[in-house]
Amino acid sequence: MLYRDEAIVLRTHKLGEADRIITLLTRQHGRVRAVAKGVRRTTSRFGSRLEPFTHVDLQLAEGRNLDTITQAETIAPFAKGLGLDYDRYTAGTVMLETADRLVTEEREPSVQQFLLLVGGLRAMTAGEHGPGQVLDSYLLRSLSVAGYAPSFEHCARCGTLPNPGAGPHRWFNPSMGGVLCATCRVPGSANPAPETVALLAALLSGDWAVVDVAHPRQLKESSGLVSAYLSWHLERGLKSMAYVER
Repeated sequence: MLYRDEAIVLRTHKLGEADRIITLLTRQHGRVRAVAKGVRRTTSRFGSRLEPFTHVDLQLAEGRNLDTITQAETIAPFAKGLGLDYDRYTAGTVMLETADRLVTEEREPSVQQFLLLVGGLRAMTAGEHGPGQVLDSYLLRSLSVAGYAPSFEHCARCGTLPNPGAGPHRWFNPSMGGVLCATCRVPGSANPAPETVALLAALLSGDWAVVDVAHPRQLKESSGLVSAYLSWHLERGLKSMAYVER
């Protein structure tokens, strides 16, 4: 049975002498692994359309274990723009690996994760915002969609808001799910600056007016907290994160 879908190519690996297995995040069918036959030959009709970062329109044939890609048309070649900038390229690889790790069930529709990834790659390629901030915003949003939404306003443990005029809660702990009030603080909690907590909330909501004027110190501190939060919920770190300047 044939079906069509659009997808982002997450990763590829070799199969036999000329084929590849392509891991895709599709719009309607979630995470799909499919064979691209003959794609490693110079005469392949797929060309560069099935490389990581590419947004493609596909026709696939259902298989018992793996589907087979029968047609592929490029919608947006994000790799072309990202390949010109090391920081944006490495940040983009983290986005692909995050999507691969958060969408764990194959063939389970995950439209929000797909749309987030497309939007994140588009923003990364556009270059209007810093690559680190686009990445952090994407990571926080994708974690939220996966059910790990961090709290940067209410205390993650008791749910209370800070007292009026007191600024945000001053403690942050990934294992507790976000910021904590002084009463709920647990050992090992970070103590970020109030401006950093406000920046994290802006990254999650996409308030770029706040993000784009943030001080480098707050940008660095927020990136460290986002990385810690991501690592806690994925239970092991991302290989690609080692190449990103944090």
